[in-house]
Amino acid sequence: MPSHYNVLFLCTGNSARSIMAEAILNHRGKGRFTAYSAGSHPSGQPRPEALTQIESSGLSTTGLRSKSWDEFAVPEAPKLDFVFTVCDNAAKEQCPYWPGQPMTAHWGIPDPAAVKGPPEEIARAFRDAFVVLDRRIGLFLSLPLGTLDQLAIKREIDTIGRS
Repeated sequence: MPSHYNVLFLCTGNSARSIMAEAILNHRGKGRFTAYSAGSHPSGQPRPEALTQIESSGLSTTGLRSKSWDEFAVPEAPKLDFVFTVCDNAAKEQCPYWPGQPMTAHWGIPDPAAVKGPPEEIARAFRDAFVVLDRRIGLFLSLPLGTLDQLAIKREIDTIGRS
C-alpha cells in the first residue's frame, strides 16, 4: 500500500455527512490522507448545520463544497484508494466506475438533515452524526494499512462501518 491515501466519502446530497467526514479526515489524517466528498445528486451547498458542527469542533470549512461524484470518475481525477458511502441511498445506488478500483465500504449514518423539530434537536442530530463519523475515522486511521493485505483491510473497514 502507498504511504499517502486518497479517500472519497459519498452521500446522495453531499451536504452533511460526507462533508463532515471530509473535514474530519483531512484534519485527523493530514499528511497521510487526502479526503474528498461527493454526491450522486449534490444539493449544491453544504448544510449550514454541518458547517457549524465542523467549525465548533475546531476544524476548517475552507474549500468544502457540494459536488457530483462525476468529478471523481474521470481520468484526470485523483486516484482513489478508498471510497466510503455514508448514507443508505448512496449505498444502494449504482456507483460509477472508479479508476484504479479503490477499496469500498458502507458506513451508514442516519441523516441529520432529515430530522425535524426544535433547533436543539436538529443540532443534536448533526453532532451525533459527527461523533459517529469521527469515531469511525479514528478507527480507520489506527489500521496498520502498510502491513495488512488487501483482504484484511477490506474486512477491517467493513467492520468499522458496523461499529
